[in-house]
Order: sequence, then C-alpha cells, then structure tokens
Amino acid sequence: MKIDSQASVVYEEIRRQILIMQLQQGVRLKEDGWSKRMKVSRVAVREALTRLLGEGLVTAGERGGYFVTEMTPSDVRQIREVREILELAAIRLCIARIKKEQIDELFKICDDFSSLVEKGYIAGACEADIEFHQKLVSLSGNTRLLKAYHFSHIPLFHQRLGKTRMYLDDYKQTDKEHRQIVEALKAKNLAMAEKILKSHFQRGESSVLGTD
Repeated sequence: MKIDSQASVVYEEIRRQILIMQLQQGVRLKEDGWSKRMKVSRVAVREALTRLLGEGLVTAGERGGYFVTEMTPSDVRQIREVREILELAAIRLCIARIKKEQIDELFKICDDFSSLVEKGYIAGACEADIEFHQKLVSLSGNTRLLKAYHFSHIPLFHQRLGKTRMYLDDYKQTDKEHRQIVEALKAKNLAMAEKILKSHFQRGESSVLGTD
C-alpha cells in the first residue's frame, strides 16, 4: 500500500475514534504506537496526524507530539449550533420526498443502536449514533450539504466535558428521540421533526456541560 493510501486509512481511523470519543480528549497520539497498530509506516502516521492537525481534530504539543484537541464549553455550544443548522436544513430538504425504504433504513439504524447498547458495545452504539445523523443529512440529496457536514467533524455528545472519561447514561433517551424523529419524517410532519431534533441537540449540550 502506498504512503498516501496508508495515511488515508490512518486518518479515517483516528478521525472515527475521535468523533465517537473512543480517544479521550488531550490524549497523546504516538506515531510508533499507531504505526504498529495499523501496520503502516511512521511516515504515513505522521501525514495522517498532520492532516488532522490542519483540520483541528488534533493539536501540536509545546514540546512536540500530537494530542486530541480538547473541547471547551464554547466549542460544545458552537458544535450544537452547527448541527442544528445542517441537520434542520437536511430534514427540510428530504421530508417531502423521503421514501418508505429510506424510513426503513433509519429504523434499521435505530434497531442496531439499541441492540448494541443492550449488548454493552458502547463504541459500536456510538458509531450507529453517528451513522443515524449522517444518514439524515445524506437523505437531503444535497452533496454539498453532506460534504459540509463531513468536514465539520461533529463529535458525539455522550461524555461529560472534562479530563475524566465519563459516558452519559442517556442511550435509552437517545434511541427514543431518534425514533421520534423518524416517525415525524414518516408522517411528513416537519414541525414535529424540527422540534424533536432541536430538543435532542439541546439536551445533549446540557448533558455534556453538566447543566442538565
């Protein structure tokens, strides 16, 4: 595998783990460790980390090295605002033309999420959570909107903000809200879909900031 291909694979994996918060904020990303883990060269890892640095997902340490970027309360609020703008736009575009098979796909993701939670596979459930929201945006049919969403690097809100990794025990509520959104789309009730989606994001923000 060529260096650029290796770097892309490493980039996608580290990005995925950051967004589902499998990699804790502030943790150091060691080139040799990722090289061994991914079975690629250190040059490929360095290229991936440099790309992540440019996109703000990692930061450079004062004495060298790369670290997962830490979120501030302001970051959390801005992420929630961006999610609202992009995902509300997506459901406004898709609601009139959404098809039964697409509704079924969304419910299937909900089923996967709840099943993984029941089995205790939290990382897998987090990936299903991200998949649900990415699917909502993709159903807009607007490739530029989907690209904007991808490059916004939107993380999940399933951990309290701070140094200590503490997952929120809100999976049942998340599943309930996801299904309510799909039911609203199925009924082509835009006002209800918007209301639930905004409430979903605001609850997430409050939980992460500890203001709930």
